[in-house]
Amino acid sequence: MLSPIEKMLFVMLTLITVGAAYGGFLQMWQIINRGERELYLDHLPARLWKALRVYLTQETTLRARPITSLFHLGVVLGFTFYFLVNLVDGLIGFFPGVEPWLGGLTGLPNGLYNGYRLLADVLSLAVLAGVVYFILRRNVLPNKRDLTYHDNVLLHPKVKQGAVFTDSMVVAIFILIHVGSRFMGEVVLLARHNEIDAFMPFASIVSPLFTGYSILALDGLRHLFWWTALGSILIFLPYFPQSKHAHIFMAPFNFLTRPRRTSLGELEPINFEDESIEQFGAHTLTDLTKTQIVDAYACIQCNRCQDVCPAYITGKELSPAALEVNKRYFINEHMNALAAGETITIPLMGSVISESAVWACTGCGACIDICPVGNEPMFDIFDIRRDEVLTQGNVPDELQVAFNGMERQGNPWGIGDSRLKWAEGLDVPTVEDNPNYEILYWTGCAVSYDPRAQETARALVKVLKAANVNFAVLGEDENCTGDVARRGGNEYLYHELATGNVETLNAAKPPRIVVTCPHCLHNLGKEYHQFGGTYEVVHHTELIEELIGAGKIPQQAHPKSWGNVTFHDPCYLGRHNDIVEEPRNVLKGIGVSLTEMPRHGKKSLCCGAGGAQFWKEEEHGTKAVNLERYDEAIATGAETLAVGCPFCMQMFNTAKSERPDGPVVRDIVEMLAERLTTPVAQPAPSGD
Repeated sequence: MLSPIEKMLFVMLTLITVGAAYGGFLQMWQIINRGERELYLDHLPARLWKALRVYLTQETTLRARPITSLFHLGVVLGFTFYFLVNLVDGLIGFFPGVEPWLGGLTGLPNGLYNGYRLLADVLSLAVLAGVVYFILRRNVLPNKRDLTYHDNVLLHPKVKQGAVFTDSMVVAIFILIHVGSRFMGEVVLLARHNEIDAFMPFASIVSPLFTGYSILALDGLRHLFWWTALGSILIFLPYFPQSKHAHIFMAPFNFLTRPRRTSLGELEPINFEDESIEQFGAHTLTDLTKTQIVDAYACIQCNRCQDVCPAYITGKELSPAALEVNKRYFINEHMNALAAGETITIPLMGSVISESAVWACTGCGACIDICPVGNEPMFDIFDIRRDEVLTQGNVPDELQVAFNGMERQGNPWGIGDSRLKWAEGLDVPTVEDNPNYEILYWTGCAVSYDPRAQETARALVKVLKAANVNFAVLGEDENCTGDVARRGGNEYLYHELATGNVETLNAAKPPRIVVTCPHCLHNLGKEYHQFGGTYEVVHHTELIEELIGAGKIPQQAHPKSWGNVTFHDPCYLGRHNDIVEEPRNVLKGIGVSLTEMPRHGKKSLCCGAGGAQFWKEEEHGTKAVNLERYDEAIATGAETLAVGCPFCMQMFNTAKSERPDGPVVRDIVEMLAERLTTPVAQPAPSGD
């Protein structure tokens, strides 16, 4: 098909553009390797399978925005198949005998080439339709607002100037030219032979447009379209490393190499025994891990993460999407220096994210859960907090008070009272009283010092006794798990608390631990293994589900009515630790008819307490996070809002003080305790 001169020109153009692109890809790799820690490649076969599965099925993309995601699936499948299409077209152009040989594969029963042509035709249209949709979405359709940011969100100057839009349009136009030209090449081929081909249905529909063209003209057009289709790849290739289009291979690479975590939100520890470490947390871009730098390249800039971010939803300065986009444009801006190993001293805070945004994160993990390419912006924020607290010495005043309380009194309230005062009159055994216990009830700081959480603990004790569960508590030996310290950036304090608790627990050798706080659940069960403590930890709703299933809980024949009930999934229960059905099964087991909020299960909206937010003033926004969620509960018409977390309880009770007509907030175990035939034990008089 190509003349000798054309072949020589194509080879020369290929060498030039591939060489230029190689330089860009090499710089990408050099910049990634500026990050801390190594990329993870353990269990490589499983990692490869997951990366391939996610890429081909687009399972992570299809979880939201169904129409947009289906168009994206078509583009992905078509563009992937085009690797083969481009190879075949290249061979046809360079070797005259290839096309007749391929034609010999069309006959039955081995119609392999017919299947290839059918897929190429159908997927070409899928790609073209998808790209046209994305152009309309970005420019015309109402949902284009999904791709914008609040005015108060910090953006890289180039992002403000429309660089994301420009990049998106460059990529879209390239795809239209590339795929459109190849499709039109097949159209004119059909027109030249005056054929209607059942294996090229869409090209056959278009081919009559060229009726009446001379053979010479049609041959010339096919020649032109061949050059435009394959030549556009060569022209685009050097731009590839700087464009968002790099996500097509960086997204699978992200799934291939990111850390394997015990749960969605498991934070990695700092080795404080390594005296060579001088920087704690992330101050500059190269303080981030390699995985976090890969995130910037993998980001598709779809803004799905900010759609589910409670801080962004309520008008705060935090957009996890803007964080990743800003990182990418920061990298592009300093690409040569970063690739050359030069020191970039520009802090992340102030260049890719604002101070208020850093402290607005609730640690809910929704941004990680929703991301179609496996990005984890929450961990960037927590690493920046670590730098602020441990290296820079900058801590919000209210949070410092909580840190002081945890360090001195073993709880963020800073109260020095007995941790067992809540159990007065309940005859709650300690480990010393009952060394042969089967379940350790880790009460947590909220039960020890928050009167409302104590009601939940008393209800659980009633249920455990009614079911004849052999349990005990640590009493004064229990200490704060340190969740507030770790999520608040004070990793050293967390290290001290966790190490001490692990020593205590390992001495106690608990067969099983039950908790009423999802944050304790997460730390004890999913993060304490980093300090030598591996335990079976269950949430109280999980244990209650077991007890109900075993028929161990005596219930009244006529259950108390709580009216319409809706359930709020705590972030560290549902999204972080996959405990979604168990609380609902308990509610069903006590005769509750549940009305779900629109955002529930792993898609639940945060109450606003996580990420150490409970202990500090909420960052400025248009609305408080707890009110946003409580209003959602009100909209269901529920009379009772069931919860499974003491901090969610407090946040919603605070919201109820502003919405007096809203639903009553009850822990699930309190609702169960009201149905027991055994009377509730009353606390002894305090003497105050």
